[in-house]
Amino acid sequence: MRIPLSGGGRRLHALAACTPVARGLGRPTRGMAGAPLAWLAALLAACLLLCHPAAAVDAEHLKDPALEARYQALIHELRCVQCEDNTVADSDAPIAADIRREIRGMLLAGKSDRQIRDFYVSRYSEFILFKPRWSLRNAWLWGLPAILLAIGAVVAVRILKARAALVDGDDDPVESRP
Repeated sequence: MRIPLSGGGRRLHALAACTPVARGLGRPTRGMAGAPLAWLAALLAACLLLCHPAAAVDAEHLKDPALEARYQALIHELRCVQCEDNTVADSDAPIAADIRREIRGMLLAGKSDRQIRDFYVSRYSEFILFKPRWSLRNAWLWGLPAILLAIGAVVAVRILKARAALVDGDDDPVESRP
């Protein structure tokens, strides 16, 4: 459908007549009119997203390299009790920061790694350890994968033997198709 427009006798498509210029409302709007503000908001959002993981980084380092190595090993093997899927080193939760600070203080006080682990296990249970200790109470955690793998192998062998017996026992001639 064509709509006649005043001025010059030109005819335009109906959708073209709906534009601000065609209706005589002024110059066309630019698609980038709000671009500086949009770019600034996008840049600010990107900076906030990129700076977020930096909150878990410790600003303080132990002066003794051996203590620092022990500290790093400990905070990477303890689980954050709030996040539950991050180590204390990777978490930016306030409780993880408290645990890191306590571990640093215990190391400076001369406690061993085992004493520090035992302290946190007594406080939060063995859940805080990413690699739980082997004991009779949790032996099923260590043995279950091997048991399930053995059961799966036995089932697979029995299925294969049953299928082989079916093929060997099949004496029917193969039918040819026309």
